[in-house]
Amino acid sequence: MRRDTLEDDLPVVSPRDAEVVRAIEEEELTVFTFDGLRRITGAHPETLSRSLERLEDGGLVVRSPEGYSVTDKAKESFAARPAYGGAKKVPILHTFLPYEASVKTIVSALKGRWFDTIRWVGMAEADDGLVMKWVTEDGTATIDARFSAGQLDVDAKVANEADLPKAIRAAHQLLGRISRLYASPRPGARPALMRIGYFTPYAM
Repeated sequence: MRRDTLEDDLPVVSPRDAEVVRAIEEEELTVFTFDGLRRITGAHPETLSRSLERLEDGGLVVRSPEGYSVTDKAKESFAARPAYGGAKKVPILHTFLPYEASVKTIVSALKGRWFDTIRWVGMAEADDGLVMKWVTEDGTATIDARFSAGQLDVDAKVANEADLPKAIRAAHQLLGRISRLYASPRPGARPALMRIGYFTPYAM
């Protein structure tokens, strides 16, 4: 079978495979689920399954207990490529986590969870922290929760301005889930204080 090649020697088999690669790259995913990626790309399940099989054959992704993991080969290739654009990132809020809040506990409780109107996609690990990702049921917006140095940033990505209100609601649903994980202080502890910064409405 003939194989084409994208920039930076990133092998793909077809334009459809390239779209899958670009979606993984744009979201900076290191671990992701089949269903989450399907919602983001809008690909037919059989089409996506075949693409992932070819990417596995090419040594770019591997199956893992949490879904799919990106290989070191893919990380090196993706890091050299510019983001392909598409959806725009919208900052929703910034907050300092309570001092006693355990990020490890929060991540463990949220990882793989579907709730309200959002569905789990996966995680992206970076030197400056960890990002957990969800997508709305209709695939029109993705919600990111970035944990870094005792802080939490929640962002949304939407392609169309009409989808922004839905993304904002989903982001606040996620914040509600996160806050409930550390809302009950330890016996004798003082109530946790959390400073939140809300961003102004975003103009597409």
